[in-house]
Amino acid sequence: MNTPEWLKPGIYGAAIGAVIFGVVGFTWGGWVTGGTSSDRAMTMAHNDVVAAMVPVCLEMARTDPERAAKLEAIRAASTYQKRDALMKAGWATVPGADAPNRDIAQACLAELEL
Repeated sequence: MNTPEWLKPGIYGAAIGAVIFGVVGFTWGGWVTGGTSSDRAMTMAHNDVVAAMVPVCLEMARTDPERAAKLEAIRAASTYQKRDALMKAGWATVPGADAPNRDIAQACLAELEL
């Protein structure tokens, strides 16, 4: 097929423009792939669940009959072991779960008035 000579620069310009448009869109335009979008959505959902469970943790801590002893154990723990002490206290275990959640424990520890 013979293409007219005047059509070739237009085709090359369109192809180069599409590549530049795509590069600019993904680098500065905020475009993301489906995988990146899914990862971000999962992270946001996880963070929202943790934030929603912090009041449950605080309520469990407030109503625990052994609150004073458990708070002293948490206070006595070193900085990097406080989360584990809170998990051992049982306040970071979501109702219906078998094990405590580390992220909920960390968020609850930040909200507790130690």
